[in-house]
Amino acid sequence: MKMSATYFFNRWIAFVLLPITLVSLPAPLQAQGAATSPAQEQPTAASPPSGDYVSRAEYDKLKAEHEAMKTRMEALEKMVQQMANGTAPAVPPEAPQPTEAPAEAKQAPTEAKQVVSTTSTTAAAPSTETTAADLSGPLATHDFDIVGDAEVQFGKISHQHGAFMLADFAPIFLFRGGDKILFEAGFDFILQNNAPGSSGSTTTVNLSFATLDYIINDYVTFLGGNLLLPLGTYSERSAGWLNKFPDAPLPRAVLPGNGVGVELRGAIPIGDRGPSVTYSAFAVNGVSSVDGAGNADQLDLGGNVGLTSDGRFANLHGGAGWGGRIATFLLWKPLYDLEIGVSGMSGPWDNAGRRQYSALVADWALHVGPYVEVKGEYMNTWVGTDNAGTIDPDGWWIQAGYKLAGLKLNVPYLDKLELVGRYDTVDDGLGSRTNRGTVGAVYYITNTLWLEGDYEWANNHGPNPAAPDDALLFQISYGF
Repeated sequence: MKMSATYFFNRWIAFVLLPITLVSLPAPLQAQGAATSPAQEQPTAASPPSGDYVSRAEYDKLKAEHEAMKTRMEALEKMVQQMANGTAPAVPPEAPQPTEAPAEAKQAPTEAKQVVSTTSTTAAAPSTETTAADLSGPLATHDFDIVGDAEVQFGKISHQHGAFMLADFAPIFLFRGGDKILFEAGFDFILQNNAPGSSGSTTTVNLSFATLDYIINDYVTFLGGNLLLPLGTYSERSAGWLNKFPDAPLPRAVLPGNGVGVELRGAIPIGDRGPSVTYSAFAVNGVSSVDGAGNADQLDLGGNVGLTSDGRFANLHGGAGWGGRIATFLLWKPLYDLEIGVSGMSGPWDNAGRRQYSALVADWALHVGPYVEVKGEYMNTWVGTDNAGTIDPDGWWIQAGYKLAGLKLNVPYLDKLELVGRYDTVDDGLGSRTNRGTVGAVYYITNTLWLEGDYEWANNHGPNPAAPDDALLFQISYGF
């Protein structure tokens, strides 16, 4: 190995360095002759200098570059010999830099001089330091981003003191590990008062979702982890700065928002004008029971994640919850579109696995230009119980918004205002129903910084109302 490395280097010197020297020698020799010739030092107008003329200053510059190249070549030869001998190579010394040439030497070089300059630059290029630095960093296909939203909310509920009710910070971490692997996780940091009778406040941290995504092809993506369930569209599009109301629709309380499991989802285009069919199919642990029984008041829509807070494995029942969504997106011209979807889920919810929970959801969203939006959901559930037979909590909501910029008044403040309204109703299946109306407005300071104000009035029937009395809510929302 020692002889082969040295032999290789000597052959490289012979075939690379010697041609360079042969190219560069004629110009200095001609320059030397020119320096000793008075006739060439003082050219007359009748006898202009030829294209091969090289001044003394240019000759000195070329000579300095040649000496620098020679020094670096000797250092590289020594380093290769050290590597062949099995010793650590010393860092090659910095080649001496040529001094600044006079102004007359900065004229445009001839073709012959360009060859010499380019060759010396190429010979000095090899370096091992940058290569090690480049390999130590992350791959170019890796990418990391933090997005999310934050809200501050003030509320005045009827018969109660007004107060700042909510301070929420919800970051979303996005990581791309290549062309096909993605990871996303969302958290909610919420500051709130402790329960009555106890002092101080509490900051809670909730894992909203966390999934590992693998793009199988253009039409199928695999997801695994803590999923946002595609029951309707609200759970996947409920970020504070995307929701034009400070609170969620009441009937969302009859559906689970998350599930731990796996999912396949994707979209299939219809033609080349924008319409498409979107789909998703999932299998998760499903909903569960608070105490393991199948009594109606023990349904737990957010439990059964597979591990209890004391560290024990907690597969609360033997069957998974299955479900999915299919929807069509119709586009007849830009900003004029309609989305209609249907979704559902079914699975056992008590520990014994004898009682079934099922849900069916229809959703729609309509955009008429950039100024009009109408959307809503209808959901119906069926819950088998031990003590009340099969109950069917259900509800629906619809909301609309109109941006005053559509009036073409060209009034700066009005053009940034959107009027909104919502009606929602929910029945818990146990004799309580709540109807609520909401009117308000959104002021767009920027596309992601909103000021929201709403007035809500509720009509409750039964022992377990889903909403308090009339309320006035204000919120600042920022998406980043």
